Amino acid sequence: MTTNATCDIYIEHVSSHEAMPSDAQITAWAQTVLKALDIHIGAAIVFIDQAEMTALNRQYRDKEGPTNVLSFPFEPPCGMVKETLGDVIICTDVVEEEAKAQAKTFQSHLAHMLTHSLLHLLGYDHQDDAQAQAMETLEIKLLHQLGFANPYEEHHT
Repeated sequence: MTTNATCDIYIEHVSSHEAMPSDAQITAWAQTVLKALDIHIGAAIVFIDQAEMTALNRQYRDKEGPTNVLSFPFEPPCGMVKETLGDVIICTDVVEEEAKAQAKTFQSHLAHMLTHSLLHLLGYDHQDDAQAQAMETLEIKLLHQLGFANPYEEHHT
């Protein structure tokens, strides 16, 4: 676990990827996003493979096949202080496939998926056009702070 005054970020690697940024870099991305939103609690970030993501997607969303990321908000029992936003589960294989298909780098797409999932943990969604526009605008702003381009524009690696 990485700790600082902003928030705690717990990272677990069940799956690895050759272009994976360091845990320190992933922690910095997450803390930058949370600090920009004035959030002072952390999250757990777990990197898994396609088989495990397929099982989770089936179990929790009743959908077949893997997805890029799942977010599980932490709901403390009544009277308990909320000490974490929840869990972010990222499938590195799917993120890599999507990055290639979208002509993006693995790291830029990974940063986008991490940012996107943290926003979901904070209650942001994209169920309608207004929600999607608000969430995308915030993602673009946050990713710019992380040093990445607008993920909704075409880019080439």
